Amino acid sequence: MKKTRIIKIKPIFIIIVVFIFLCIIFKLVYIGTGNVKVGKSTLAEFANARDVRKKTIRAKRGTIYSRDGEVLAKDVNSYTVIAYLSDTRTKDPKKPYHVVDKDLTAEKLSPLINMTKEKILDILNITVESCDDDNNCKKVSPYQVELGPGGRGITELVKDQIDELDLPGIDFISSTKRYYPNGDFASYTLGYAKSDDEGLFKGEMGIELFYNKELTGKDGYIEYQSDLQGYQITSTPSIEKKSTSGNDVYLTLDDNIQMFTEQAMNKLEESSPEWATISVINAKTGEILGVSSSPSFNNNTRDIKSYYDPFTSYEYEPGSTMKIFSFMAAMENGLYNGSDKYKSGIINVDDAKIKDWNNHGWGEITYDQGFMASSNTAAVNLGLKLGRAKLKDFYNLLGFGTKTGISLPNEGVGLINFRYNTEIAAASYGQGMTVSAIQMIQALTTLANDGTMIKPYIVSKMVNSEDGSVILENKRTEVKKVCSTETVNKMIELMRGVVDGSFKASTGTGYYIKGYDLVGKTGTAQIASNKGGYLKGSRNYIRSFAGLFPGEDPEIIVYVAASKLTNANVLKTAIKGLVKDVGTYLNIYEDIEENDEEVYIVDSYINKDTTIEVESINNSNMEAVVIGEGNKIISQYPNEGTTLNLSNKIFLKTNDTNYKMPNIKGWSRSDVLVFAKMINLDVNFEGYGYVKSFDIKKDSEIDISKTLNVILEPKYKEEKNTKKED
Repeated sequence: MKKTRIIKIKPIFIIIVVFIFLCIIFKLVYIGTGNVKVGKSTLAEFANARDVRKKTIRAKRGTIYSRDGEVLAKDVNSYTVIAYLSDTRTKDPKKPYHVVDKDLTAEKLSPLINMTKEKILDILNITVESCDDDNNCKKVSPYQVELGPGGRGITELVKDQIDELDLPGIDFISSTKRYYPNGDFASYTLGYAKSDDEGLFKGEMGIELFYNKELTGKDGYIEYQSDLQGYQITSTPSIEKKSTSGNDVYLTLDDNIQMFTEQAMNKLEESSPEWATISVINAKTGEILGVSSSPSFNNNTRDIKSYYDPFTSYEYEPGSTMKIFSFMAAMENGLYNGSDKYKSGIINVDDAKIKDWNNHGWGEITYDQGFMASSNTAAVNLGLKLGRAKLKDFYNLLGFGTKTGISLPNEGVGLINFRYNTEIAAASYGQGMTVSAIQMIQALTTLANDGTMIKPYIVSKMVNSEDGSVILENKRTEVKKVCSTETVNKMIELMRGVVDGSFKASTGTGYYIKGYDLVGKTGTAQIASNKGGYLKGSRNYIRSFAGLFPGEDPEIIVYVAASKLTNANVLKTAIKGLVKDVGTYLNIYEDIEENDEEVYIVDSYINKDTTIEVESINNSNMEAVVIGEGNKIISQYPNEGTTLNLSNKIFLKTNDTNYKMPNIKGWSRSDVLVFAKMINLDVNFEGYGYVKSFDIKKDSEIDISKTLNVILEPKYKEEKNTKKED
């Protein structure tokens, strides 16, 4: 039998083992608290930092173009200037990576970021309190600072200029901003988009708002494991989903026609309108070729007085332009005979006395003559014959009281609601009811399409910016047939008489242009008072003109409405100039011999001698504006083949980048915008009309990193209107 071997363990050994075990437990507990140092960080901080991070990759917002492919709105890089102040960034004193000479740095940056040297020095000399483990504190420079506000949102060009200074410690944070190259140009149509705190752009007006979802695109992301500083840990995988750019939108706006429309608005603003809208439409297709509203704004600076566009959102009493449609209603219902006579002047309707605009009329005249003279009593007679139901039904058939569905936000509906005889009478000549400018345009298309109404539109197509495929394409859309060929022909005849003076009292003779077969109808509506009734005074009217040309087969519709003009005659000047510009540009009147001497067809001046071409242009009764002092021309505006009326400006950019400031006093706002765009100069306008003063000295070298500030004023003071108006 084997003996059992007994091993005796000394108590001291047991004590040692237990002690070691307790130390291990204590160490594990200590580590578990996260207080162990890993480098300069605790284990807890290191573990928390070693995490999966997800970084958003912002999608590029879609670009908005004109029909000609000109960029109207796009994303551009912008930068914020930062300065590294901590000398810990510099390892080699010969190659400093922090700001060494603060005085020199401030002096060099001052003119480029539009901040004083003293203000920049204040920022560069900022200190913060730093304390060690023993709570010993001292003032030190922060690691980095931002040079704002002047150093925020600078352009690529300014960034390049700062880079060329080669200043130690100066760097940039890149971001994106929405940029509108033309500034104050179709401002309400484009609207604007601005970024939120997370850098996401959101449309807030115009096309930017209406198509915000389509323009926005889809963000992507990158997912990775990061260390304490947020950098990806080496050899760890990452997951990336690329962003998808937003869709591009092409408008129906024609660059040149938009320019002509803006010029017409500049002319109109000489008469200080409370608000105004001018538009040019392809009468056959419904495409909006040009549209301008006042008051306007620069989409980049957003100096906005009203967030509603007079073109689509304003609802107003149209006045006598509405007689086009009340007379058409009578024709369609078999109640019109143009040769029938009536007594003009005054008509009593229930307890109301309605007068013609001249208070006494023209005696006994025909209804045709009544239309040409814009007789209220003629319209009232026809309206009462029609009755409420037939007049209202025809107005509704033309789309009044209903949105047209144009691709712009906040479209007005208007109000077509009349019941009593006095209300029917007022509605027959465009009072006591409201419409929008876009509704008037839609109704006018019937006169160019054999009685069929065409839907107006401003978006030509939408294109996938990634692969170029067309997502949406708009085209001529027939809404409905609203009247007969006979009614259209008769109305064109009457509207021609309004302009060419077929009757001695015709109200539109001020719009007559020899050889231009412009047909139209004038309108002068009283403005409703908030206290009831209508405002008094010679200025308190909404004046308008609805025109089509050529009358034989209308291709273009021009519509203008303006509130509270100081001089109503400027309306005629603005529209006649617009009709001439558009007509010659589209070669509608190329066969009219008498116009050959009144227009100028722009040649190509690219790569040609500056002196020779300037002399040639000036000898042709045009005005050459030379940009730079080079001997060769590298860019021009307008482009080759553009047809202009005489005395217009032609801008020539030369092969010299030292731009001198021309004397722009008396220039229109659109002329200033063309000049500024050609040299990438930002402009800020104050007022309306033509240039009164500007803050860059004439003939001095232009610093394009700064903004040109321009004050505008009307050319003419208020004049008493002695012309015929309805």
